[in-house]
Amino acid sequence: MAQERDEQIRAAMFVFLDRISDHRLRDVSSEQLNSFEFEGERMPLLQHMRGIRIVAGMPAALTMRTTFSERPQDRPYEDIEGDDGYYRYKWRGTDAEAADNRALRLAMKEGRPLAWFVGVAPARFTAVYPVWLVGEEPAATQFVMAFDATMRDDWSADQLPHPADLALRRQYAQATVRRRLHQPVFRQRVLVAYESRCALCRLRHPELLDAAHIKEDSEGGEPVVPNGVAMCAIHHRAFDSDVIGVRPDYIVQVREDVLGEVDGPTLRHALQALHGERIDLPRQRRAWPDVELLDARYERFLSAS
Repeated sequence: MAQERDEQIRAAMFVFLDRISDHRLRDVSSEQLNSFEFEGERMPLLQHMRGIRIVAGMPAALTMRTTFSERPQDRPYEDIEGDDGYYRYKWRGTDAEAADNRALRLAMKEGRPLAWFVGVAPARFTAVYPVWLVGEEPAATQFVMAFDATMRDDWSADQLPHPADLALRRQYAQATVRRRLHQPVFRQRVLVAYESRCALCRLRHPELLDAAHIKEDSEGGEPVVPNGVAMCAIHHRAFDSDVIGVRPDYIVQVREDVLGEVDGPTLRHALQALHGERIDLPRQRRAWPDVELLDARYERFLSAS
């Protein structure tokens, strides 16, 4: 009965997270996470002052949290990506037998899926779920995380004796972590900074907004807010295609040949009307686009023009 209840709670939690995050499109607040109920019983998903949520009568950990900090080095624990592409989640403290660490270990041994809440602003999180703990590295006081069933099943090195197989596993893990963790966390942090509004046209529908990289991640661009600009889908595509550019002084430029085109209202209002306009910037100056990154990106735009 206890195992069945555990499974039911986790399944209900994932349905709840789908609803409040609009299937991972939106960040979620502490208040939302703590409003979860199961069979009429309120069951907060965050543990007060602790990163691991343990529900009474349910010994395996239910959720994990990584707190938000403007500077990652200020966090009490630094969760990191390993050379093998798998992410690590730190123990609470250094005592392997601390209650939180035992609860995480039990979730790992029983193959229980968890939700991981990654801070994107004070009291706001990107919900990453389901995740599994698939290994433990006591010397480094951390657990190994898998982000999908393939990563979970591929973890055992005994099944991958050939270096080529290990390289493929690493490539898959890196791609999955980028898609399931880096990209959504980057997007949510940028949208929070821009108050869920396109910096070019002021559109306020989060489901239609992206975080446009100034320096692409494929070129070594970091998933940090000053390397991003909140843009609606059409302006993101135009920016990536060098149809529009943003100068280091935050002024939008439209490619010359596009300015000379004659077409319908979308071209006229959505693109041509932006020429010479200044983008809307975040309230906090530290979140403004990095001038050096914009300068390098604008040079690319000029070359394309």
